Amino acid sequence: MLELKGITKDYPSGDSVVHALKGISVTFRNQEFVSILGQSGCGKTTLLNIIGGLDQYTRGDLVINGRSTKSYLDRDWDTYRNHSVGFVFQSYNLIPHQSVLANVEMALVLSGTPKAERRRRAEEALRRVGLGEHLRKRPNQLSGGQMQRVAIARAIVNDPEIILADEPTGALDTETSVEVMDILKELSRDRLVIMVTHNPQLAEEYSDRIVRIQDGLITSDSAPVDPARERLTPEQVQAHAVADARKGKRSMSFRQALALSFNNLMTKKGRTFLTAFAGSIGIIGIALILSLSSGTQDYIKETEESTMGSYPLAINQTSTDLTSVMGALMGTSDERTGQNDSGGVQSKNIVSDMVSSMAEGSTENDMGAIKTWIDSDPAIGDSHLSELVTDIQFTYATPLNVYRSDTTSGAVQVNPATVLDSLGIAMGETQTEMMSTMNGGSGSAYDVWTEMLANKQTWERDYDVVAGRMPEAWNEVVIYVDENDRISDYTLYALGLLDQSELRGMMSDVIAGRTVEGSEQTSYTYDELMGLTFKLVPESSKYAQQQDGTWADMSDDADYMRGVVDDAE
Repeated sequence: MLELKGITKDYPSGDSVVHALKGISVTFRNQEFVSILGQSGCGKTTLLNIIGGLDQYTRGDLVINGRSTKSYLDRDWDTYRNHSVGFVFQSYNLIPHQSVLANVEMALVLSGTPKAERRRRAEEALRRVGLGEHLRKRPNQLSGGQMQRVAIARAIVNDPEIILADEPTGALDTETSVEVMDILKELSRDRLVIMVTHNPQLAEEYSDRIVRIQDGLITSDSAPVDPARERLTPEQVQAHAVADARKGKRSMSFRQALALSFNNLMTKKGRTFLTAFAGSIGIIGIALILSLSSGTQDYIKETEESTMGSYPLAINQTSTDLTSVMGALMGTSDERTGQNDSGGVQSKNIVSDMVSSMAEGSTENDMGAIKTWIDSDPAIGDSHLSELVTDIQFTYATPLNVYRSDTTSGAVQVNPATVLDSLGIAMGETQTEMMSTMNGGSGSAYDVWTEMLANKQTWERDYDVVAGRMPEAWNEVVIYVDENDRISDYTLYALGLLDQSELRGMMSDVIAGRTVEGSEQTSYTYDELMGLTFKLVPESSKYAQQQDGTWADMSDDADYMRGVVDDAE
């Protein structure tokens, strides 16, 4: 027995709610032919879908064989639809590339019925509706009435207790409609058939009962049922529950699903191949483009960052066009080219051109204005300067005087380095500026010490800590090595780890024409390097006030400088 108690169904529509059913209460007998009549939009199809489990009610209760569906789970609704309900639709809903027999078998395939059993039951259902001679035909080879009979055969192949027909004759002519109605009438002798229709003539002729609906409410019922008289006994309810439990939830096997999918694909081989081929090209092409683009961008970014890390952009107070200077030095900047036709010897002005190039290529930059511009964080395109640079560092002319903390052998200056002085190489201001520019503009050519960038991300990107830790205070020092754990001997001499007096001996040998042997490689442990300490000496500490009130440079006084270093930070 099927009973509906105060069924309502609401559909949200934007900011409002559409009330499709407004409290339907009706009971159906186990064997009868019920027609539901009403105008379009009155809720007939919604009511049919709720009875069939295709849609869920908003409020109320649907009672099936004495059991409320309020507690139904998804698997309970699946069992109900698979075994208790058969659907007949106006549009047939047949699979065009499957045979008539395969269409009817589909309901059994979804229920997991064995192949031999579903073949037997499908053939029996088709013979029952008069299509025993059309088993191998496709739906497009049948008439409209025959296709509707296939749909009816599919609905009854599971031997359901309820047949739900939504306008089964809506697309058929009068003669064919009569044939379909005769079949439904016959089926109603041993089961419940509920039909939604607009044709009151067919309803009056074939139905046992007519229920009329208007605006979501039942307005009349030609043969109402007293729920109290038709209600099942507890024993009957229990029997139906046991029967439903035995049906259980069955579904098609993975093998069946795979075979069905393959069969569907093979019905349109060309389309399937072209779709798969085109999709593959599109997917592979997009993947390649994205991967190449991403890889190229990452490579460019990595190259830019590593290059700028080694050769940062430098703006000096005085800049020199080294290209023109080097061209003049090599004699390639002389504009007087071609054959000499003067009859004498002409001069080739290399030195004068170099000096002229240095004078003409020298530029004085307004560092104050540049710093003010940088500090204002100007907008550049859609970004700001601070978003486009890793870090900005200002270097001033004040020298960073660093000495070894061990003054046993006197005050040993490590920065600015005195290595070139020990070699007897004196560099003037111009050469120093040129070396500074080629070294990245970090300061004097004698500098070994470099201020670390404030952006710690660059430390993590470009360096790995092999011993100790990164600095955390102003007076902590880091020494960096290359990827092979090596340090240039220039740095070692500058830091006092190698004796600079050896360099003086080397230059003496070179001047005297004697063979100079290379120095042996030295090695140090991490602890030896990390144990080094240095002293920072301000430039003013090198001066001492004299008796006459003037100040004298005492940097050449060994005893004085030893005391200054001992007292320094």
